This record gives sequence, structure tokens and C-alpha cells, in this order.
Amino acid sequence: MLFFFLIIKFYSLFLSANNRMFAGVSPSDYNVPAEVKAAGFDICADELGSIVEGHDVKKIKFHGGVTGVSEKLCTSIVDGLTTTDSDLLNRRQEIYGINKFAESQPRSFWIFVWEALQDMTLMILGVCAFVSLIVGIATEGWLEGTHDGLGIVASILLVVFVTAISDYRQSLQFRDLDTEKKKIIIQVTRNGFRQKLSIYDLLPGDIVHLAIGDQVPADGLFVSGFSVLIDESSLTGESEPVMVNSENPFMLSGTKVQDGSCKMMVATVGMRTQWGKLMATLSEGGDDETPLQVKLNGVATIIGKIGLFFAVVTFAVLVQGLFSHKWQAGTYFRWSGDDALEILEYFAIAVTIVVVAVPEGLPLAVTLSLAFAMKKMMNDKALVRHLAACETMGSATTICSDKTGTLTTNHMTVVKSCICMEVKVVDQPTKAASLVSEMPVSAVKLLLQSIFNNTGGEVVVNKDGKREILGTPTETALLEFALSLGGDFQAERQAVKLVKVEPFNSTKKRMGVVMELHEGGLRAHTKGASEIVLAACDKVINSNGDIVPLDEESTNLLKDTIDQFANEALRTLCIAYMELEGGFSPENPMPVSGYTCIGIVGIKDPVRPGVKESVAVCRSAGITVRMVTGDNINTAKAIARECGILTDDGIAIEGPDFREKSLEELLQLVPKIQVSFHFLVYRISNCKKFIGNEKSLSHQD
Repeated sequence: MLFFFLIIKFYSLFLSANNRMFAGVSPSDYNVPAEVKAAGFDICADELGSIVEGHDVKKIKFHGGVTGVSEKLCTSIVDGLTTTDSDLLNRRQEIYGINKFAESQPRSFWIFVWEALQDMTLMILGVCAFVSLIVGIATEGWLEGTHDGLGIVASILLVVFVTAISDYRQSLQFRDLDTEKKKIIIQVTRNGFRQKLSIYDLLPGDIVHLAIGDQVPADGLFVSGFSVLIDESSLTGESEPVMVNSENPFMLSGTKVQDGSCKMMVATVGMRTQWGKLMATLSEGGDDETPLQVKLNGVATIIGKIGLFFAVVTFAVLVQGLFSHKWQAGTYFRWSGDDALEILEYFAIAVTIVVVAVPEGLPLAVTLSLAFAMKKMMNDKALVRHLAACETMGSATTICSDKTGTLTTNHMTVVKSCICMEVKVVDQPTKAASLVSEMPVSAVKLLLQSIFNNTGGEVVVNKDGKREILGTPTETALLEFALSLGGDFQAERQAVKLVKVEPFNSTKKRMGVVMELHEGGLRAHTKGASEIVLAACDKVINSNGDIVPLDEESTNLLKDTIDQFANEALRTLCIAYMELEGGFSPENPMPVSGYTCIGIVGIKDPVRPGVKESVAVCRSAGITVRMVTGDNINTAKAIARECGILTDDGIAIEGPDFREKSLEELLQLVPKIQVSFHFLVYRISNCKKFIGNEKSLSHQD
């Protein structure tokens, strides 16, 4: 009977689960915890975490999709969180937590002291000091016998405390610096408008805007976007990117947006995220010894062994002499206290040889010199985490620096333009405004439509009621230029409907959009690297506003303009469009040719103050400074000359050209390269020709 009862029970449970599954309901009915319900929410943090972590599509459907989850979180996928109700905001933080990770406890000063004591040379000196004290006290008494031992102890303590104090102070400064570095600012929609916010202030329900290169700040759900590819290698180790869309809406913290742009609703924050759980399992590893420390330990060990060998030999010879004397005197079996003291004296001589052999002043001299170097670097606003790192940095012979944002200010402005085949200077708002009166109305309309719609940036009104431009420096420069021409961002965006968006990436070196016009018809806009976009054009807008074929003369004029802008250290962008008369499907890629060139703009990114002087100081110290960039070669060379990096005998080379060189050519070429175009990041197979002749390259490095 019990057996049949279990069979019937199992069958009933199976039917119940089967019916719920076909009804679209989650296999396990979800009950909202009482404290979550009391706080005004209809979903708990654990349920949100299980949805994202398990990529559970059934649970999302059970909760009504992303929109249903947002309603249960008391938020809106359009307007974001409402922060006017402070009580609701506090309850949200209590229920779901804050977006901060648990950090390890700071190491105490005595831990740094203990680490400093691990030096091999100091260990040998410590043994010598101990033996010296014992022998000295036994042979010469408390006062006279402790001089040598206490001197060694004092030098050890001085080295240890100088190292520990320096490292401890730097660890405190680096902790503060690390805290500031982690305060990443992202774009969030809250209270109905887009604004900048620290990732630490994120809460479940926030609507985050992400673009190429951004790191996902918390676990969340995809709301809307175009062509989103996520690199999850930091979590899963998989090199292939993951496509995120409405069918696969799960986005994990710590991953990066490899392509596309989107809006994401935050689901879990802090230690409940996948990145937080991963960080909780990791522990900080130890530090490797520097080359100087390895050599010093090796020297101390060799000297100690040699000293110990001669000490043993000396002691053996002296003791053998004493035994020979007693054997000849016939007192071999009669020993007195004086004989014991004489043997102890011989032992003291042997210990003295060991103590004298080990250079106790060497660690002190090295430590004081590194501490002085660290102090000098601190005066130059350069923090060093560990004292021994000064020795490693002192061996540097080459510095490879990025251009944008490092050598330059990363605050870009459109200063020149070539619209409708006419070059104009627009470095001031008044000049940009006068440009409108000189351009055909149709060309101005197309230019504004292209800039305002084919962009990854946005013009918003912040909480202070002021207009603010959000986006990358290049997008910001273009949007500022369009606004100075009298354009209206919101009006242009509302006048069309976006059908497809292809965000910019470093492979295509251009971006584009396909839009549906209110008056009917489809139009595509593209912009990007001038050489690439211009090659995709077969027509151009002339000074009268007419669309004419792009003949050889016009092409040469535009190419000369691009070279002229680049030689003036301007980043150039070409803007083009085309009418899609045959229709367009969002699943298809955008056209790669047949565009009409609207114009070319030159963007200035000024060199940072003091860069040229710093490069000159490095050069005088024997350090070669090289610039690595992905910009136009003429632009890069112009900025490199302005910084003092590119000299008359220097070479600027692009990655494809570099990879085509033979080994013999590379041996002559590498020492002269001063401007490169990301050629350091190429396939390992191309590196083998360097590894195969390591000795040939090492003497030229």
C-alpha cells in the first residue's frame, strides 16, 4: 500500500509540474518575503540574482519580462528611478544593498616589518649577530662583548624600519588612490533625465547607458540597444563575445561592451553580483623579488658560504695546533679551564671572520638609496607602492605612451571644416555661426541630421537645468559644432525613426545609422576615418548644394584637404549619406559604397602642458620615448613632432607595414621607431621571429 501511495503521489506531482510548465509558470512558485513586501517591492534580491546568474528565461517570463521586473522594483525603463522619496530610497538600499565590494582589511605596520625581515641578507646578519653576542659575552663580558653584536642588530633594525615605514606610507596613499580610481562615472537615467553618476551610487532599478569599451558596473537586464556584443572572458574565460538582446537579456558585472550600445536595468549590486562573488574568492598574492634583491641575496649567500668555509678552516687549524702542542707536552689527557677559554677564543675568531665577511652595510646603503629615490618621485607626484620598485624603474630604457588623453588633453574641438568643398576655420562659435549663412540650406540640414542622429553621444538637460553634452570627446566635439551651427538635438532626433545602428569600432573605423524619414523613405548616414569613408563615396555636395559625381579632381582636392588637416595635428572625420531607394532590412549590414560626401571636419586635441619638456628630460636621461596610437599617420607624426618625440632620424610606421618586414629589416628598423600604430598587439606567430634571435635584439633594445 505504501508503494502504491508513493507512485500516486509522484504521478500527481509530475502532472502538476507539467501543467505549470506548459502554462508558462515557473516550476517553483515564488513567494515575496514579508520584509520585501513591507518595503513596497514585489521581488527580492535573491530572486533577481538567480534570474541573472542562471540566465533563467522562464523566471523572467514568470515575472512579466523586463518591464514586469521593473514594475516590481518600483522603477521605469523609460524614466528610471525616482529619488524624490527618500524613505523609498533608503528602503531600497536596505533590501537590495549598495554597489560596493567587501574589501580586505588593510595590512598593519608590523606585517610590513615582518616582510622586510624576510630578506636573505638580513637573515644571515641576524644569525651572525646572535652568535657574536653569545661568544662576545662569554669571552669579554657584558659590556665589551656586546659591541659587535649590537652594532649588527642596529643596522638590521634600521634597514627593516626604513623599508617598512616607506612601504606602509605608500600602501596608505595607494589605498586612497585606488578608492579614487574606482569611482567610475557612468551615465544613468534617473528622475526622467540622463545624468552622470558614480557606480557606487547605483541601485537595483537604475537605467544605465552603455557603449563600446564600457565595463558593466552591475548585474542587469537588457532594456534596449543595437548590436550589443559583450566580452565575458573576465568571468567565463571564453574569448568569443556574447550577443545580448531581448531574447538573451542577461548582463554580468565585470564584463565589457565589445560592440554596440544599449540601456541596461540594474538587477543586483555589490557582493550579490557575479563579479562580487568572484572577488570574494580571490586573495592577494605575494610579490616577486626584484632583480637587485635576487642578486644581493645571491651575493650574501656566496659570501656567507665562503666566510663560513674559511672560518671552519681557521678554527680547525687553531684547534689542531692546540692539540699538537698538548700532545707534544704530554698533557693530552689533562684539560684545564684555560684550555677551554682558548678553544672559545678560537671559536670567537672564526665567528669574527663570518661577521666581517657578510657586508652588513650593503642592505642599508641600498635601502637608503631607494628610499631617497622614492622621496624624489613623491615630490614629482609619482607614487610608488613598494620601495623595491624604484630599482626596477631605474632600469627602464624605453617608455611607450598612448597619445589621446596621455600626451594630449583629450578635450577635442572642431577647428576646421570642409563642407560643400570649401575649407573654413571654425575654431570660435562666431565663425561657426557665420558658416551657416555661407552654406546651402539643404547641406546644413543634412549635416545637422547626420551629426545628431549618427552619434553615440547625447545632449541633455541636467538637474540644474543647464544643457550638457554626454559622450566620448570626439562625439562631444561634433555635437558642440552642430549646436554652434544652430542645430536642435531633440528636434532632429524626433524628426526621424532609427531603423538600424552600427556603432563605431576600431576594425571598421566608422559608424552608421539607417533612419526612416517622416516624409517617407529611408536614408543612411555614416562617418569615420576620412580615407575609409571617402573611398565609399561616389558623389559630393558642391558649393551650390547640388549633388555631383565625385570626379578625380574633387577626390584629389578632398584628399589634399585631409592631408592638410592631418599635417596640422588635426583628427579628421568624413561625414556622408545615401538615399536607400530600394528599401532596407534591419537584419542586413549597411551599404559599404555609393555614399554622398557631405564634408570633412578637423578636430584639435591640444598637447598637454609640460609634455615636450618631460620628453626632453627623458631623452637626456637616455630613455627613448615612443608614441603608440591608432590615429591617422600624418596627424600622429604632427603631434609627435609637437611633443618632441619624433626626431629627424626617427621613423613612424603602421602595423601592416611593420608585419611585412623581414627579420634583417626589423633589426635595423626597431631602434629607430618613435611612432607606431598598435603594432605591439599582433599575432604571436609574428613574434617568433623576434624570439628566435633574442640575442641579436637584446643588444639593440
